[in-house]
Amino acid sequence: MNEDQENTNVNEEADDLKEYGVTNLDDPVRDHRIQLMTIIGEVEGHDVLPNSTKATKYEHVLPKLAQVEENPEVDGLLLLLNTMGGDVESGLAIAEMIASMSKPSVSLVLGGSHSIGVPLAVSTNYSFIVPTGTMVVHPVRLNGLTIGAPQTYDYFQQIQDRITGFVSSHCGIAQERLVKLMLNTGMLSKDLGTVLVGAQTVEEGLINEVGGLHQALVKLHALIDERKADGAGEA
Repeated sequence: MNEDQENTNVNEEADDLKEYGVTNLDDPVRDHRIQLMTIIGEVEGHDVLPNSTKATKYEHVLPKLAQVEENPEVDGLLLLLNTMGGDVESGLAIAEMIASMSKPSVSLVLGGSHSIGVPLAVSTNYSFIVPTGTMVVHPVRLNGLTIGAPQTYDYFQQIQDRITGFVSSHCGIAQERLVKLMLNTGMLSKDLGTVLVGAQTVEEGLINEVGGLHQALVKLHALIDERKADGAGEA
C-alpha cells in the first residue's frame, strides 16, 4: 500500500469515528481485524431528533453492519452500548441485522442499555455488562396521539410480543419472565418496569457475563479463532 492510500484510509477511519462512532481495531499478533461500533444516546428512527440530543441514526448503522458482513478483511464486531433506548422499529431492525450476521460479535453494556437497548445488547453472539451498568425493562410506549380502542391495545401488544420474542430467543431469559419484569409495579414509583444492575442482568439470563473491555475483546478474539478454525477444517 502506497503512502497516499494509507493517508486516505486513515482519513476515512477518522471520519467514520467522528460521524458514526465506528473504528477498526487491528491486532497484528493474532492477525484479527475487529470493527468497533457504538450505540450511544437515543436510537433515532424515522423522526429527526433535535441537534441537542445525542443520538445514533439507524440509517448510518445498517450500511456499516452490511460492510462488516461483506468485508473479508473484518473478522468480528464489538458493539459498545450506552443508550436510553429510542425508536422501537429502528432499534429492532438493527438488532435483527446484528443477529443475522455470520461474523462473530460481542456486545458490552457501558452505563446503560435501556428499553429497545435490551434487544440490541442480546443480539450478539455473546454479551457483557460492566458491574455498574444498568438495563431497564418496561412495556412498549408510543409517542403522539393514540386512539382509545381495543385495536390500539392489540397493536401495542403485537409490538411488545415481537420484542420479548426476539430477546428470549437470543439470551437465557424466558419470554414469560421478561414480560413479568416489564409489568413490575413494585420498583418504579410512577411507571411499570424493572431496573437491573450489573450481575442482576446475568442472574436473569439477559446478559452472559459481567466484565469490561478486556473481557469482551478476549471473548471476541476466541470466537474469531473458533470461526477461522472451523473454516480451515471445512476447506
